[in-house]
Amino acid sequence: MPESASPSPSVLPGSDKIPRQVWIVSGVAMLGAVMSILDTTIVNVALDTLGKDLHSSLSNIQWVITGYMLSLAAVIPVTGWASRRFGAKRVFLISLFLFTLGSFLCGISTTATELILFRVLQGVGGGMIMPLAQILMADAAGPKRMGRVMGLVAVPMMLAPTLGPLLGGVIIQGLSWHWIFFVNIIVGAIAIPLGIRILPSRAGEKTDSLDFTGLILMSTGLVAITYGLAEAGTYNGFNNTHVYIPVIIGALLVAAFAVHALRITHPLLDLNLYRRRHFSAASIVMFALGAAVFGAMILMPLYWQELRGYNVIDTGLLTGPQGLGMAITMPLAAKLTERYGGGPVALVGVIATALMTVPFALIGAHTSVPYLAVAMVFRGAGMGASFMPAMTAAFAALDRSEVSHATPQLNVLNRVGGSIGTTVLAVVLADAERHAHTPAAAAAAFGTAFWWSVAIAGLAIIPCVVLMRAESQSRREAKAAGLSDPEADALHSGAVAEALV
Repeated sequence: MPESASPSPSVLPGSDKIPRQVWIVSGVAMLGAVMSILDTTIVNVALDTLGKDLHSSLSNIQWVITGYMLSLAAVIPVTGWASRRFGAKRVFLISLFLFTLGSFLCGISTTATELILFRVLQGVGGGMIMPLAQILMADAAGPKRMGRVMGLVAVPMMLAPTLGPLLGGVIIQGLSWHWIFFVNIIVGAIAIPLGIRILPSRAGEKTDSLDFTGLILMSTGLVAITYGLAEAGTYNGFNNTHVYIPVIIGALLVAAFAVHALRITHPLLDLNLYRRRHFSAASIVMFALGAAVFGAMILMPLYWQELRGYNVIDTGLLTGPQGLGMAITMPLAAKLTERYGGGPVALVGVIATALMTVPFALIGAHTSVPYLAVAMVFRGAGMGASFMPAMTAAFAALDRSEVSHATPQLNVLNRVGGSIGTTVLAVVLADAERHAHTPAAAAAAFGTAFWWSVAIAGLAIIPCVVLMRAESQSRREAKAAGLSDPEADALHSGAVAEALV
């Protein structure tokens, strides 16, 4: 796939108008990105159907989601190096091809093992698509106009995960579960030719060698930990050698990665960032939110289908209010973050997310649907006010050179948190359901799993307080250095833009 060094369609110096070509490039890039984001949740509504059709238990079939998210997390740190080495357009097109191929193989799977394996392949492609799309858009728009471009395309990007269950429900009801994967082939067949023709090319450059040792240690360690936790569902608890031996091995591999990363010059992930308390706090927040939010996303579709008897379309619609809450608060959270900082906004968002998960922990077999819908709106509102403000606060005191290392780490932690949260909550639910012989007991099983989600979200409250204090200190230091808040924000925005490009 040859790639010529043609100029990117950025605007003329001094002009504030964003040309049509920039929006076309952004549209093509986002076509692939939204497709990969949708697949983080489009399968949620299909778990019950997949389990029945492929004769698989919940603790096993949940790997369709967990495996995808783990492979996403594994390739994110490689994205920046690959785009610099081979060119963003070339790697983006290869990622689209892998994602489309993985989707086709998922659609023709006949066993749960095949489906899980091909979801991992799909995730390898999907994990690179989103960050590469951001790089391509930033390159096309230029640093000064990137904020406006990103702001407009962020709406479909953030709504895609909440629309996934609805789209999945419509497809399963009208066609079959195979088509929740086959639909990606259609999108890929459109996006790849458009990408070849429209996306700007940039020649690759000489870079440092990829830290393969670090990549193998981290990826293998995370998979081992998650696998061990998942085995708790098979062996009826965590006190079993099939559970804690993989977890221990995984933890040792992750520890070995940490030692390795601190000793070499160009590690896969710069762990020295964790010496800064604001970044460490933000990392805990992103991990806990990923576990609480993505983990709980598998529970409600199962509740509506298994316990309440709703079909897949109704189930998709009933998960929609959460997306509405996110859509309402995200623009407001952005404005409040700009005015008060990300720490305070993230703290309010995390508290709201934890509190509004409590109604689901108290769920019954006949709980009012409107009541749950309203609770989902407010829970979504808390989620919308949590993620981006926490990331913004994490960047508040970083040097310009550190932003490109911080961004993938926070995304990796969020995805790893999501995969581990999905695994743990699926195991908790499956274990509680074994002892449920009545509708009331089955509802209590879901409540038990949601109480775990409440607790995990609650873990993010204390680091949010630390984050808020660290961010406040950074602002005081910036003012002491003679920088006003707008000047400091401008420097920070420039650093993020440079990191993406």
